[in-house]
Amino acid sequence: MSLEVDIKKDMGSFKLDVSFCAGDETLGFLGASGCGKSLTLRCIAGIEKPDEGRIVVNGVTFFEKEAGRRARVDLTPQQRKTALLFQSYMLFPNMTVEQNVAAGMERSLAESEKNRIVGEQLKRFGLIGMEKRFPAQLSGGQQQRVALARMLAARPGILMLDEPFSALDAHLKSSLEQNLIGLFEEYRGTILYVSHDIDEAYRFCDRIAVVDNGRICEIGPKHRVVHHPESLAAVKLSGCKNTTPARYVDDHTVELPDWGIRLVSETPVPRDVRWFGVRAFFLRRAEKPGPNVFRVRADRVSDSRFERTVMLSFLDAADSPRLKHDMAEEDATMKFLKIHVQWKVDKLAVPESQLPCEGDELLIEIPSESMYLVSR
Repeated sequence: MSLEVDIKKDMGSFKLDVSFCAGDETLGFLGASGCGKSLTLRCIAGIEKPDEGRIVVNGVTFFEKEAGRRARVDLTPQQRKTALLFQSYMLFPNMTVEQNVAAGMERSLAESEKNRIVGEQLKRFGLIGMEKRFPAQLSGGQQQRVALARMLAARPGILMLDEPFSALDAHLKSSLEQNLIGLFEEYRGTILYVSHDIDEAYRFCDRIAVVDNGRICEIGPKHRVVHHPESLAAVKLSGCKNTTPARYVDDHTVELPDWGIRLVSETPVPRDVRWFGVRAFFLRRAEKPGPNVFRVRADRVSDSRFERTVMLSFLDAADSPRLKHDMAEEDATMKFLKIHVQWKVDKLAVPESQLPCEGDELLIEIPSESMYLVSR
């Protein structure tokens, strides 16, 4: 199984320009809302038409068009035989469960074969006994199982899922994830999975493509993208809460103007470094001064069930005339976020008496081995 995509689409204020290949794997598309993830899937499915480019699935050309010319190939959505699962599942309200499951199957199939395939999928997704029910009579989880059964029954050349859990609460989402795991284990071919949740993408996907402003800025094995990101977009989407502009000082020293500090890096600092990042839970309390140890103050504290989030300011930060000028144009919230670093403290590992409180002054270390230094 294979997928080749190289397309462009100009929508005025937004331009899509993506190029990637995928094989027998689950490829995740990770990015903020409106970055072009869903639009890419809709172009592959034939719901949207690119301005130019090429889409090839399993050796079959779905779309091919040169800029400024008529399309050489542009198969209809029905001819493409793709399966695209939307957030709302798109079940037919006037059809029963078994009719919905059979809706995408080829009409040329014999009735006995259709019934066999439908029965197989109903059994696989635990829908036996619900065959005659209508979507309005089903729970959200049952509706999702019907949509998944319909996808497999159609025997598509490619599976595509567009944020299938975005409208579900945490408890239902957790239980329904097992449906997808079973589906992915059963299907042999290319699966595209759109998400803006890094943990969700990491659980389901073999590789991850980071999408930013209509372009794929990074693509690779999920472990590398999450733990060794190469772009600011990937750093942020990987869950890193602390990012700030950076400047090269020497091969192992980087300056962070907005925080007013310099750091020593264990790994070589790229000469063209532009951004620094560190995860909030990598920061650690220090007992005495040392490399990458700074005096800070807890200016804001908030609690969740298992974590305390602390916003820290650097007490010995160097003055930056440029920063003062830039901050004069910003609102109070942006000013606060720009000069503070977020620290997450595990409340289960730290005694309550030792948890940092608002106003506390303490020493914090930014570990030299836990830094992200990226140039784009």
